[in-house]
Parts: sequence; C-alpha cells; structure tokens
Amino acid sequence: MDYADDDYPSLEDFEIMARDAFETLPAQFRERCEGVAILIEDFPDDEVCRDMELESPWDLLGLYEGVNLLEKASGMTGEAPDVIFLYREPIMDYWDEGEREESLRHIIAHVLIHEIGHHFGFSDEDMERIEEAARSGED
Repeated sequence: MDYADDDYPSLEDFEIMARDAFETLPAQFRERCEGVAILIEDFPDDEVCRDMELESPWDLLGLYEGVNLLEKASGMTGEAPDVIFLYREPIMDYWDEGEREESLRHIIAHVLIHEIGHHFGFSDEDMERIEEAARSGED
C-alpha cells in the first residue's frame, strides 16, 4: 500500500503493519517474545532523547526497553515490562528519504526485527554482522 503525502498511515495503521510483520516471523522467535509489548508512537519522548543523547527525535526509528533474554537467563530481572517502540514519524521520514524504494511494510518489519534482536540480547554490531552474513550468503 502506497501513501500520498497527505494520507500517511495512522498510528493504528502502523500497529497493524507491525503486528502483520510479527506474525510472519518463525514461531520459535514469536514464542521467545511472549510478553513483549509493541507500541507505536509518533516520536521518542524527551527522556529517551536525553538518555540516548539524540540530536533530534527524528534520529531514532525504534527502541527496545527491558531486560534482554541473555540477562534474564543470568538471573537479572526487570520491574518494567519489555517494550518495543516503533516511531512513526522518523520511520516515515526514513521511507521518504529513500524515495519510497523500499515498501513501508518492509521498513517497519526491519525496525521491528532489529528491536527484537535487542530483546534477544544482540548488540547493534552483532546484528550488523548477521545482516552482512545474510546478504553475502554466509552462515
């Protein structure tokens, strides 16, 4: 589904696309995300921007907040629930900057999977290596 500039998807539309993307993941991944909430917001809040030292709220497409599975396995627990945030306005901006060459659904799925990677305990560097290996056909 393509969107005209004056007809951008709503927060609810984003939620549906994120839920659809999540449902396409293999069952073993979905099972390990039980209890993780996926929330759609227009932008990260001021506290997140400050904590992450963002120059602009446009700089963050998604965020995982919680205790990742590796830390939970070692006995760490968290008081707050695990949450993945997807930020609609920065994602839409990223999509527009790419001149909409990738589908919006693909970008939402990519950001969601990236944040699920943090839930699994992967760093950004780990995920970059995994993505590079996938692109080159290595294991």
